[in-house]
Amino acid sequence: MKEKTILILNSVLTKAVYLLYPLLLIYLAVNHLTDKAPGFIPAVLVPGISFVLVSVFRSKINAPRPYEMPGAAAPIIQKDAPGKSFPSRHVFSIFVIAVTVFWVWPLPGILVGIAGAVLSWSRVAGGVHFPRDVIAGALIGIGCGVIGYYVILPFI
Repeated sequence: MKEKTILILNSVLTKAVYLLYPLLLIYLAVNHLTDKAPGFIPAVLVPGISFVLVSVFRSKINAPRPYEMPGAAAPIIQKDAPGKSFPSRHVFSIFVIAVTVFWVWPLPGILVGIAGAVLSWSRVAGGVHFPRDVIAGALIGIGCGVIGYYVILPFI
């Protein structure tokens, strides 16, 4: 039962947020034309640039995954790729998207952040990340979003 719950949470939350983000971009693109919403371009650039930077950083560090450790059990979440565990890019992505949603609609952004906490748990419980990986992914995702939308954007 626990394994099935982990797999369902990991799959549903990942797919839901990766569907939510394009829908948010469509909303921003349409409403940007009428000035009823914050900018479409920042909502693409902040997560996009951040994702590329995190991916490069993660490749350079190339930290092993829990299942690569001697004597480790097979992960519940199937993952064949070695390394690139730190930071968790799934968790980074959900949190930078949560900040993007928060920038447009605060309450739904908080709900996406809560979903991010649940996804973080599922990635650790599923055996594909260490707690440090998901904590770093969350902090970097939140940090990139806050810096992009609330520190840099107001001065552009």
